[in-house]
Amino acid sequence: VRQLNKGLDLEEDIPTEGLVRVRVDRFKQNIEYVPVERDLIPALDACQVADFVVLMLSPVQQVDEQGELLLRCIEGQGVSNVITVAQGLDSVDPPKKRPQVTSSLKSFITHFFPSQEKVFSLDSLQECSNIVRSLCTTTPKGVRWREDRSWMLVEDVQWPTGNDENINQIGEVVVTGVVRGKGLKADRLLQVGDWGEFQIEKITAAPLPNHKKSRVAEVEIGVGLWGEILLAQPTEDQDDLADLAPEEVVMADADDLGISEAAVEKKGVLLDDHHYFSDDETHLPEAPKRLPKGTSSYQAAWFLGDMSDSGSDVDEIEDPDGDLSMDPPAKPQDGLEGLDNARQQQLTEGAPSEYPQSEMFLDRSPDEEEEQLAAYRSRRKNEAEEDLEFPDEIELHPNVLARERLARYRGLKSLRTSHWEMDEDRSHEPEDWRRLLQIADYKGAKSQVVREALVGGVQPGTRVDVHLRNVPLSLRKSYDTSHPLALYSLLRHEHKQTAVNFSFTLNSDHSSPIRSKQELIMQCGPRRFVITPLFSQLGNTPNNVHKFDRYLRPGRTAMATFTAPLTWGSVPTLFFKRSTSSTDQEDMISQEHAPTSGLELIGTGTSQAPDANRVIAKRVILTGHPYKIHKKLVTVRYMFFNSEDVNWFKALQLWTKRGRSGYIKESLGTHGYFKATFDGKIDPQDSVGVSLYKRVFPRRARVWRPKVLDGV
Repeated sequence: VRQLNKGLDLEEDIPTEGLVRVRVDRFKQNIEYVPVERDLIPALDACQVADFVVLMLSPVQQVDEQGELLLRCIEGQGVSNVITVAQGLDSVDPPKKRPQVTSSLKSFITHFFPSQEKVFSLDSLQECSNIVRSLCTTTPKGVRWREDRSWMLVEDVQWPTGNDENINQIGEVVVTGVVRGKGLKADRLLQVGDWGEFQIEKITAAPLPNHKKSRVAEVEIGVGLWGEILLAQPTEDQDDLADLAPEEVVMADADDLGISEAAVEKKGVLLDDHHYFSDDETHLPEAPKRLPKGTSSYQAAWFLGDMSDSGSDVDEIEDPDGDLSMDPPAKPQDGLEGLDNARQQQLTEGAPSEYPQSEMFLDRSPDEEEEQLAAYRSRRKNEAEEDLEFPDEIELHPNVLARERLARYRGLKSLRTSHWEMDEDRSHEPEDWRRLLQIADYKGAKSQVVREALVGGVQPGTRVDVHLRNVPLSLRKSYDTSHPLALYSLLRHEHKQTAVNFSFTLNSDHSSPIRSKQELIMQCGPRRFVITPLFSQLGNTPNNVHKFDRYLRPGRTAMATFTAPLTWGSVPTLFFKRSTSSTDQEDMISQEHAPTSGLELIGTGTSQAPDANRVIAKRVILTGHPYKIHKKLVTVRYMFFNSEDVNWFKALQLWTKRGRSGYIKESLGTHGYFKATFDGKIDPQDSVGVSLYKRVFPRRARVWRPKVLDGV
């Protein structure tokens, strides 16, 4: 900063830490510098609010891993204008190597920011002057998600006087800064750094001492009792801090369902929307409900209905790379489409529909059956290590009843088109699932919310004091003036919990796959969460059913789903993992508030439209061995181990790896053998499988605060 000031012959006192405000009379501009150390979180916070990011490189020292991590994170979260400088070029000997060093630095930085055309030298006063000229005359391009909201860099924090030793004590805290982006509204909630979300008590003017107050403005706006210029106060429309719908909404929804009918004894597995081999014939899809009966206006805020806007200029979430629209090819275990694809890839010789004469089936002894099963499964394990065709395959213990072990699972004729009966999952929903925010028309609702933020509020460019309500005073101990603190105004409904979806691309250079439900740290816009996401396949399906992925492998993209506050629009997202070798659970919990140097960037993504009705279906595959083959009639073993399980799953469609489909004809004996008919002759080396699905629900995220006291 001192070197840049020398380029314009400016004599300014530069503090050792905190913000640096410089008046440039030549260009009639004020520049506010936000110097940060090589710490990940403060650097990300500073780059989020900056109009210009000045990156300083060393001409003699190579960028280390921490430096590359900072550059990748700044690039991934979105950044406005970037200027690259080098300090110490004059110390490079011999002088003829200096152009080569500059060219090398430019080649390195363009790998992260391709728009960089030049690397400036801070050793040249002329180039320092050119840098300041660019800062004062260039129009910042901004960041899309940031410009849709009101935000400001906090310049000063005023804490109430009193005893703040009690961590449970709360009070009114005043933050000062210049409003940027859209107009700042007193009715919307504020996200203040990693402190959390707060309501606004009032907004007052805070002009700089050298600016004269306008008497006309005081008359129009109104001066408070203590000489404050009151700019805005909350109204009856102010958002509250409730992140879940009230219990009354859930109770009213349950009342609309009417008196539950008596439970009907089920005699077979659920296939699509019907329990086959059951006396219940009433499984019909219900018409979608608008609002529960007797819903009040307050409760209705949790049901975002049809807000379609045919004239909306707000586009749906797009994928510029085209990755999200690519559906994986269907496989035989996926149902009808996969069987058709497999038949086209490999045609198997067919035979006329003939059946052999009836023959007696003899059960083997238990010892002989157990010995043959162990030999078969040991051979299958070796094959599974070499071939990942069946990643969802499970093996049942002979003494375990499949109809009890897989009671929650159902069959689907087609993973992409079969109807999913939602009522079957009601008893397994999380406790607060019905209290989440419901959005029927995401595009229309987002358009309305964004247009609402365009009008009203304290205008950008105004320096204000924002009075925050009910702030824990223990935050004062964690407040560091050397680290930038930003304030963002949340759009309407952005504090409410819902089932959020994020595209997640795992870095190709990551050492190992990421397992579903593994704890990660996510940064989306100004907020950070500790998440345990569920991974599922991308794309849109007619039935809104998507297969659950147990692992996300390096270089691949999946949809990460969990429960968290809503985020409108496409916001860049960073995913981190704690780089720690500790396996002790207590240590992992304590590290939630640990320094940020132990974070490893493992992937990037983008926020997608939330959808609580998006079904994530976990699949298990039971496989059997073709014991005897006679044309189209096959005797299968090792899929089930008792006749009752065979009869329970009798309605499910069988498939083979090579694309044949069939059905169970009858059970044989008491050890789970059965006869099955297929649409063609199958190969003796083929394996017979059946696919079962159950719905898994996302887990709730929690706020990540790196330097806040545990009791806050």
